[in-house]
Formats: sequence, structure tokens, C-alpha cells
Amino acid sequence: MTGPTCAMEPVEPQSLKKLSFKTLKRALDLFSPLHAHFPPMFTFLLFCTNWICVFVFPFVCSKKIRMSQKFNAEYGGIKSTSSQPLTHAKSGSQDQARERSGPSNALALPGPENSKDPQNGGALIDLIVGPTVKTKGLDGGLSEKSITIVSASSSSERNFSTSAIMERIPSRWPRPVWHAPWKNYRVISGHLGWVRSIAFDPSNTWFCTGSADRTIKIWDVGTGRLKLTLTGHIEQGRGLAVSNKHPYMFSAGDDKQVKCWDLEQNKVIRSYHGHLSGVYCLALHPTMDVLLTGGRDSVCRLWDIRGKDIRSKVQNDALSGHENTVCSVFTRPTDPQVITGSHDTTIRLWDLRYVKRTATLTHHKKSVRAMALHPTKNCFASASADNIKKFNLPEGEFMHNMLSQQKTIINAMAVNEDGVMVTGGDNGSLWFWDWQSGHNFQQSQTIVQPGSLDSEAGIYACSYDVTGTRLVTCEADKTIKMWKEDENATPETHPLHFRPPKDIRRF
Repeated sequence: MTGPTCAMEPVEPQSLKKLSFKTLKRALDLFSPLHAHFPPMFTFLLFCTNWICVFVFPFVCSKKIRMSQKFNAEYGGIKSTSSQPLTHAKSGSQDQARERSGPSNALALPGPENSKDPQNGGALIDLIVGPTVKTKGLDGGLSEKSITIVSASSSSERNFSTSAIMERIPSRWPRPVWHAPWKNYRVISGHLGWVRSIAFDPSNTWFCTGSADRTIKIWDVGTGRLKLTLTGHIEQGRGLAVSNKHPYMFSAGDDKQVKCWDLEQNKVIRSYHGHLSGVYCLALHPTMDVLLTGGRDSVCRLWDIRGKDIRSKVQNDALSGHENTVCSVFTRPTDPQVITGSHDTTIRLWDLRYVKRTATLTHHKKSVRAMALHPTKNCFASASADNIKKFNLPEGEFMHNMLSQQKTIINAMAVNEDGVMVTGGDNGSLWFWDWQSGHNFQQSQTIVQPGSLDSEAGIYACSYDVTGTRLVTCEADKTIKMWKEDENATPETHPLHFRPPKDIRRF
């Protein structure tokens, strides 16, 4: 027995031309900002040749369509307000007429405090988020606009309410100053181990270096010849400092000892005991008789170089708070402030008057092994394996990152008065930077001395001399290298290749 049969409705045959027009109509209804209205400046060219239809959409028109969709999605549910009077300029005449349109879909966005009064220079902004009706202009023609941005003033202040739809603009980054490239002109070999520390004499006649061979050597700046060798440490020397007020030199090492050397007698006259592990960094306050040392015990200790502790109890002289090794420290000459960097990725600012912490900077993600204070400006730079950052003093506000990444462990950095900053890495890379803009204008690679391994191309310490025209680096191949600017270099022979950072938002 057969079941009931359903009569099939006949399908009307459609031609290819009719299907094509139906597809085009659906596309127009889908992308049109308003149903049954064409977009503004919409070039609709239809060529029907052999049943093929081609649409031409200009780039400007497509951009306006995208912006219209953004406006509708952002402000579609907001109640429309009456639009502000629009000013139309009639060509060939000096008179201006104002007409007030009826209720439309104009959105009045809040601006600055003085934006409500155009006479005060405020920026009164109206955003018309949909296509307006066709109105008859002063010249008798019909005008139709989908998106209109009306500004009642030419004020440079930005409306922060429109940050979601504002386009990103290129930043006005300061252009770097041209600096001559630096070149190596002298290699000093005399140590029997890694050279870990360096310090210059305030008279700029000699400098001293500490090494893993447990000796401290004093060299002549002009000739590079060895003048004196001091022995006393039983481990490698990690830090050196020379006083500008007394004939004293201070040294620190992995043997937990901090020694004071009398340069008139060339012997140790005082030792400072208190560190529980190796001492990694050392610094002298430029105006106060205070010595600062930091080490593996995560503490920065204060000492009076006149022979006594700053306070009667040792524990009160310790700037404690770091959770790992304190590997860099420096002070400012105009403020009783101490800045310490640690392997716990933080930088801490301390007040010597109250011996307590004032701020903690947590911008780095890796160990802060090196820091450098600008000799004339109230700012400093810190180096880590992730990036090199600049901070303002005394509050410690973050300024900006350097525009390149060295991508290595940076052990040493220094900056001179000309604004040339140098950083030395664990892989032997020596990069030179412009301080103001953060542009890396030179990348050098140290060359190990004959007989050394390529893996010994590491830079552990660097320092400029007092004049800032000579640079000395202490390296893992047991050598000391001296650098200076190339006298024959010019902006024509070594042009500045600078690309400012793009897409930096100003809001």
C-alpha cells in the first residue's frame, strides 16, 4: 500500500542575471550604513557585460563606511541630541550664514571644562554618527553626509572621551644628537684573572683595577703603564672607589672584606667587618664621608670613612629590604639619597637622613646588575637582561626604555657629560647610546687577546675618565681595553640612521 504523495511546488526558473542582481542587493543592504540609502561618496559603477557585474569601491569610501560602523556600534544606543548650528561657506562671497537643523543623530561629547564656551577657546565637538537627511544647502544643491565631525574651535586639546575611535599618530620623539663612533686604541695586559672592577683618580692621572687574581693594579692613564700592584685580598676584588677628599682608596671582594688603602703609604689602614657574604658593589658619597657597600647578604651597609660607624649599632646602618644580592649602588651629590639595584629585579631608593626606604621600582623583569647616574641631569639608567630603562630623580618616575635591546646580561654601564652611554654585555658586546633619545648609534664587539677562548669575550666593568673622552673596559680575557672617539669621523662618513618609534598613543 502506497503512502500519500506530497505535491512539489514548481520552482520558478531564475536567470543568472536575476540571481546576480539579488546578490548585489543583499550585499548593499548588509554594508550600507542605513537601509535603502547609499553610503556617502559611494561610487556605484555597474557594468553588465556577458552577465558579469563589477562594483568599484574607492578606498576613501570604504574607510568612511568602516568609521560609520564603529560610530553606530559605539553610540547607537545613545539618545540623539539637537545638532549644533553648522556653518556653510558660500564660495565667492565674504558673508557667512547660519542655519539650525532639526533633531538629528548628532552626539555631543563632553570636552574639557572650557569646551562649553567657544569664546574661551574650548573644543566643542559634535559627532554625527549616522547619515543625515538630505537638506538643501545655501547654494541650492542637495548634500548628504554619513559622518560629520564638527569642531567649534581649533584648540589643540584632545577629547579623551573619543580615545576608542581616535587613530594612532606617530610620536614626536626627540631626534638623537650625532656622536662620533668609538674605537679601541689600546689593550693593556697584566692581570692573571678576570678584571672585575675599575675606578679613576679624581686628578685623572691614574686608574686602578681589581681582578680575580686577588690583586689591585694602578695604571697610568696617558701611557697605560703599570705603576703599582697592591695585594691584601684573599678573593677576587669586586668593587673599587677613590675618595676625592682624602688620599684613600676603598676595595671590596668576595672575601667579605672592605678595605681602606692609604695611597701615601700604599697599605691597608682600616678594614670594615659586617658583611655575611661576598661584597659585590661599592660606592662613595661625593660630598659626605659615607661609604656604601652591597653584597650577597641582600643588605647595603653604611660606613663612616673617618673610622666610626654612622650610628652606634651596626644593624641600624644596614639598608635591608632586598630579597637577593645587591649588585649595584650609587649616590647623588646634591641629595642624601641612595639607589640600590638587586638580583630580585627591583630598584630601591633610600633616604640617608632616616635610613629607610622611600620608593621601590619594579619595572624590570630580570636582575638589575648595572646602573649609571647622569653627571649633570637628575636621572639615571638601569640595565637588565630584559631592557635598559631611564628613571627620573629624586622620585624615581619612569621615563622611557631604550629603543633597542642588547639581548644579553649587561654587567656594566657608564655615561659621560656629552650624553653618550655605554653598556657592556656578557657576550662581549659594547653598545653606545644617545642618552636623550635612547638611540643605539654604535654596536661593537670586543676581540679577545690571542690565547683566550671566544667564550671569554665578556665585559665586567667600564668607566669613563674624568673628562669623559676616554673609556676603559675590564674584560674576561684578563685585559683592559681603552677606547676613544674617532677623530676622522664626520656626519657624512657615519650618517645617523634613526627611526623613531611608531604607534605611540598620546592618550
